[in-house]
Amino acid sequence: MAGAKPYVGRFAPSPTGPLHLGSLYTALASFLDARARRGRWLLRIDDIDTPRNAPGAVGSILETLAAYGLHWDGAVYYESQHLADYEQALARLQREDQLYPCICSRKLLAELPGRHGIYPGLCRNRTAIPSGQPFALRARSDGRDIVFEDRLQGLIRQNLATEHGDFILKRKEGIVSYQLACVIDDQLQGITHVVRGFDLVDSTPKQIFLQQLLGLPTSSYLHVPIIIDSHGYKLSKQTLAEAVTLRNAPAVMFKLLELLRQKPPVELKQASCPELLDWGVRNWDPASLIKTHAIQPEIN
Repeated sequence: MAGAKPYVGRFAPSPTGPLHLGSLYTALASFLDARARRGRWLLRIDDIDTPRNAPGAVGSILETLAAYGLHWDGAVYYESQHLADYEQALARLQREDQLYPCICSRKLLAELPGRHGIYPGLCRNRTAIPSGQPFALRARSDGRDIVFEDRLQGLIRQNLATEHGDFILKRKEGIVSYQLACVIDDQLQGITHVVRGFDLVDSTPKQIFLQQLLGLPTSSYLHVPIIIDSHGYKLSKQTLAEAVTLRNAPAVMFKLLELLRQKPPVELKQASCPELLDWGVRNWDPASLIKTHAIQPEIN
């Protein structure tokens, strides 16, 4: 398309275990969206939450993506190699009085009356932190509305101050938050299009807010529905979702295309993963997922 900006997408799994059906589903959606636009598809490993990293998980993730034909462009990007970039962003926000230290514990906040999940600003005006007291760093949310047009979910508007409160950018144990790392990583990798699960839609206004504070461009966003089990829970490592099998990759790929509502023709059931991906790229149309937040696979 003449004059169109280059498309750069990404998939960013956490190495807390092998890929499961829900994460591979999101990876496939991101891959198809990038390749259908003749864009680049990058792989990022979200490995800064070191206590949660599982031994061998990175190798398993790379092996699974390769087995399904989801080949990424360029070198794998590891968040753990960019800690200095996150600290530089935190230092800038601190100089500009956009963040503050917070000593509140989860237990304290859980016991407070009112709306849980919305930080009440207890430490916002604190003038000193007791010596030796561990603290988190929170972003000062303000009264602005964050508005963006999601390619699937439509117009989304949130006021961080009233719907989230001041959110954490660095935890007490020194680990940078997903919100800040994601913003900096997207900038460093030149990401133009983000395709991820609907469970992360509430992260987007926070990340756009940080982009605005840091003077960074905002990506295009597309939040695909999440895959849920028979009890309505998202398939995840926390719900003990099974790892994706490598033994019958074409059958799984066909099922994923169906879950993405791409309606692959029945004759493709005997196709290989490269053939299925080729069909998926040529026919990619996420419009059938508009306004859909979750999908439950049928039990055969």
